[in-house]
Amino acid sequence: MSLNAERSYKMKLRDVENAFKYRRIPYPKRSVELIALLAISCTFFLFMHTNKLNSRLKEMEVKLQPSEFSALGLTGNHISGHDAGKHDDINTLHGTYNYLKSTGQLKNLNPNRLNNTKYAEIEVLFFNRAAKVGSEAMLELFIALEKYNDDLTLEKHGLRTRAHRQMDEMQRRDSAEFVADLEEGTFYIEHINWLDFDEFDLPKPIYINLVRDPVERVISWFYYARSSYKNAIEYQKKPNLKIKSQSWYKKDFNDCVRSGDPECQYVPHTVKDAFPNFKRQSLFFCGHHDDCM
Repeated sequence: MSLNAERSYKMKLRDVENAFKYRRIPYPKRSVELIALLAISCTFFLFMHTNKLNSRLKEMEVKLQPSEFSALGLTGNHISGHDAGKHDDINTLHGTYNYLKSTGQLKNLNPNRLNNTKYAEIEVLFFNRAAKVGSEAMLELFIALEKYNDDLTLEKHGLRTRAHRQMDEMQRRDSAEFVADLEEGTFYIEHINWLDFDEFDLPKPIYINLVRDPVERVISWFYYARSSYKNAIEYQKKPNLKIKSQSWYKKDFNDCVRSGDPECQYVPHTVKDAFPNFKRQSLFFCGHHDDCM
């Protein structure tokens, strides 16, 4: 191929490439307007969701502040996404925190004072789990920790017991002695009210527990009591147990409360409920005495 022919070929090739590179495809005017409208709508949609996300992040930032909030009896529930950006407003959680911090009222509230683990006398973790607070998930964590750490042991005896809501002195002593005799590095988990180890001159373990919104917790228990899983286990253990009516299984919590059904009533200072359903979350942190009721 001659030099001129080769140059002519390259110029044609370049023209073809430019034609594809800078090609313009005509669109009807209506289509252009539609594309512009979609672009504006998407931009507005992203703006709204970004603004909402920013509010939620502000709320999470407040919830993740140091433990002074808990000590003050304040929680992230006191601040809404709408108020999350008002850092200087004393009516918001973040504003309250900054105000108390600026006035020096938070000096005595530090993690060292709020930490009770340092008062433990034996390295036994006692999880006297409150009912329906997520203890099953915590149990899975214990199982995983035991699997990957040879120095840790999960004692499952408590999973097979069902202690009375209020135990007499002998029962409390037996439970406390059982926990105190466990080897160091043991996780022990059981549905049981708080035990006073000082009452029996026994070494104190490391206590942990979980809490949950009290209303959500009662609702969770209400429907858990009607689950096929729970009832299948109960009927397997007690074949002669009377089967509840179909209406009981289909009962709605809201209707149960509004109708005055004894199952859904909370009567303060009542020693014995019509239905044993762990309404009193505070008992797991107070103990077995009548004053805890």
